[in-house]
Amino acid sequence: MAIDFETKTRPHGLRRRRQDEATGLAAQLRRLDWVLLGALVATAAYGIWAIGGITAHDPGGSALTRQATYAVVGGVLFVAALLVDPDRYRRLQRPIYFGTLLVMLFVLAAGAASHGSKRWISLGFFTFQPSEFGKVVFVLALAGFAAQRSRAVTSAHTPLVLVGYGVVPIVLVFVQPDLGTALVYAAALFAVLFVAGVRWLHLGVLFALTVLGVVAVLWLLPSAGVNVLKPYQAHRITGFAHPSSDPRGATWNVRQSITAVGAGGLRGRGIQGATQTRLDYLPEHSTDFAFASLAEQRGFFGVSILLLLYLLVVWRGLKIVTGARDLYGAIVAGAISFMFLFQVFVNCAMAMGSAPITGIPLPFVSVGGSSIITNFLAIGILQSIHMRGARRRG
Repeated sequence: MAIDFETKTRPHGLRRRRQDEATGLAAQLRRLDWVLLGALVATAAYGIWAIGGITAHDPGGSALTRQATYAVVGGVLFVAALLVDPDRYRRLQRPIYFGTLLVMLFVLAAGAASHGSKRWISLGFFTFQPSEFGKVVFVLALAGFAAQRSRAVTSAHTPLVLVGYGVVPIVLVFVQPDLGTALVYAAALFAVLFVAGVRWLHLGVLFALTVLGVVAVLWLLPSAGVNVLKPYQAHRITGFAHPSSDPRGATWNVRQSITAVGAGGLRGRGIQGATQTRLDYLPEHSTDFAFASLAEQRGFFGVSILLLLYLLVVWRGLKIVTGARDLYGAIVAGAISFMFLFQVFVNCAMAMGSAPITGIPLPFVSVGGSSIITNFLAIGILQSIHMRGARRRG
C-alpha cells in the first residue's frame, strides 16, 4: 500500500507545485508597473522611428532594422530580468563587482581599438561595449556594499569605503579613454550614496573633493606638464569654454549641432528638408548628436514628445524607490533612475552647447546595440524591484 500511496501522491504533488509556481508567476506579472512598461515601449518605438529618419540618407542605409533588432534582444533581457529576484544580485555583489573589473581589464588589454580608444569586444557578429553593460552591474554591486553597511552609513568611514569601491571601475573606464561613460558611473555612485543615507556633510566634502579633482585635471596638472586628458578631450573642454575659438576645428560639431536644433523650429524641417542631417554637415548625427538631428527633423514638438516619455520613465523609477521592499532595492532603483536622467540631461545639453561634448548616448535613440540593450535591462531590473515590492506590501 505504501508503494501505491507514493506512486499516486508524487505526480499529484508535482502538479500542485507546478500550479503554485505558475500561479505565483502570474500574480507577479499582474504587479508589473504598466505605466512604466508602456513608457518603455513607447520610448523605444519612438526612438527607432526617429533613428529611421535620422539615418535615412546615410551612406550605409537606414539603421532602423538594426536598431529594431537590438530592441528585440533588449526585450528578451528585459523579460529575463523580471524573473530574477533582486536579492540574488545582493548576495552575489562581490562576484559581480570583481567580475566587472576583470572584464574592464580585459578590454584594456585586448579590446578592439577604434578612434584611439579601447572600449569594445568583438564577437564577429556583434561588437559590444562592456562599459555600457557595466553601468547596470556597477549599480547592482555598489548598492550591495551600501546596503551591507547601512547601520554605519552616517560615519565617515562608510562613504569612503563606497567611494573606494566606485573609483576603481570609474578609473578603468576613464583610461579607455571614455570620459562620458566615466561621468555616468560617477553619477551612479553619487546616487547610491544619496539614497543609502550618507550625511549631507559627507556628501558636501566629497563634492568639494570632486571639484578640486576636476580643477587639477583641467588646469593644475597641465600647467605642471602632466596631461591627464587626451588632446581631443582637452580640445572639447577648451572649445566649450571658448566656442568661437576654433569654428572649423574643435567647435565645429557643437556649432553645427546648435544650428540644427535652431533650424528645426516648432514643427521641424522633415527628413528631406533637414540639410544639416541629410547632407552630413552635422558629424555623428546618429550617435552623439541624435537629439540635434531629431530637433531639426521633427522640431520642438518632436523632441518634446521624447522628453516627456523620458520624464515618465524617470518618474516611475523614482516611485519604485519609495515602494521597494528593502534598502537594497531602493538604492538600485534610485541609482538607475538618476543615471538614466543624467544621460538624457547631458546629451541634450551637449547638443545645445550647454555642456562639453562627452560622447554620452541618448537613451533609446542613439545608434548602438550596447546602449539600447543596457537600457532595456535596467528598466527590467526596475520592474523586478517593483514586482517584489508590491508583493511584500500586499
